[in-house]
Amino acid sequence: MPENTPDREHDLVVLGATGFTGELTAAYLAEHAPAGLRWALAGRNAEKLEAVRTRLAAIDPALGELPLLHADSSDEASLRTLAESTRAVITTVGPYLAHGMPLVAACAAAGTDYLDLTGEPEFVDRAYLAHHEQAVATGARLVHACGFDSIPHDLGAWYAVQQLGDTDPITLRGVVRAAGTFSGGTFHSALGAMSNAGGMRSAMKERRAREPRPEGRRSRAVSGKPHRDRVLGRWLLPLPTIDPFVVARSGAALASYGPDFRYGHYAGLKTLRYTAGAVVGIGALAAAAQVGPLRQQLLKRVPQGEGPSESRREKSWFTVDMVGESAGRTVHARVSGGDPGYTETAKMLAESALCLLLDDNPTTAGQVTTAQAMAANLVPRLQAAGMRFEVL
Repeated sequence: MPENTPDREHDLVVLGATGFTGELTAAYLAEHAPAGLRWALAGRNAEKLEAVRTRLAAIDPALGELPLLHADSSDEASLRTLAESTRAVITTVGPYLAHGMPLVAACAAAGTDYLDLTGEPEFVDRAYLAHHEQAVATGARLVHACGFDSIPHDLGAWYAVQQLGDTDPITLRGVVRAAGTFSGGTFHSALGAMSNAGGMRSAMKERRAREPRPEGRRSRAVSGKPHRDRVLGRWLLPLPTIDPFVVARSGAALASYGPDFRYGHYAGLKTLRYTAGAVVGIGALAAAAQVGPLRQQLLKRVPQGEGPSESRREKSWFTVDMVGESAGRTVHARVSGGDPGYTETAKMLAESALCLLLDDNPTTAGQVTTAQAMAANLVPRLQAAGMRFEVL
């Protein structure tokens, strides 16, 4: 348990609790947070916060007295006050490149642990460039991508690597399949990233120039091509998401990934026809994102802050297969769970925060991945919460 912020008023604050995923995260905490956890809700609309608190009190009547804090992503003073009042902050307020950086700055300055759901590579890279060094100095842990982006992939890779040993080179591929509705926030973030590919490349290049490399080891994300996988029996389509970058950073930080670690990231599809259709669809979406009016029309069709019904979420699922090869051995591991975009994402975010606050994790600071910060404790937490990590 970290000792750099022992005298704060709160242990944990959820910022963005009036949004769909934020309220799901708060509801998960209402059901699963241990007795004595001092937590609060934060946002800019007091009336909406009170409505969320009323719904949480139906889960646990004691939450009728849950503290409500004012914080606005455009008001840096309110974010400083928030960060200085708590040991950790969860934020679901995105797109993060547009709204997230002032809170990262406030947490880095205050020595406060920070967790988000971002899938935006440029935001993560710019947060590293601007705030990693200060967070190292204050002891803050800045943990991005604590939902479906990128916990099943990051912890799935860590779990698979533990089966292979650390003495030989490892080549690993992650293959994701899912049936469910992804959040409006995820869609807005993805379109924003597609529309600003130049900014993303620039931030990535600047980070590579500054970030230290591991001594005597290599870890990298590798680009693949569509192909049929001999182990899984599916067609694989490379996925241009944040996940391979997160996995590669975990590989760079942790010696257990061996002397030469390579990771490729794919969607798994049944047939070549589906694969070809997906290529065309992703290309069309990327092209539309470059045209302002088309991009705005797409954003309007998938609003933020809304999500599917509970009955629809109950029918959703995901699997992430990890196939690792090292020294002539092949390991096939799998991470699986329910609704990826909402229910499981809220669970992963909440359990990540509880793990940071309550468990005996490695000593880390600055911008760190979930695997780097807490893999050995977070995997069993998620297993106990219903997600599966298994070797097939």
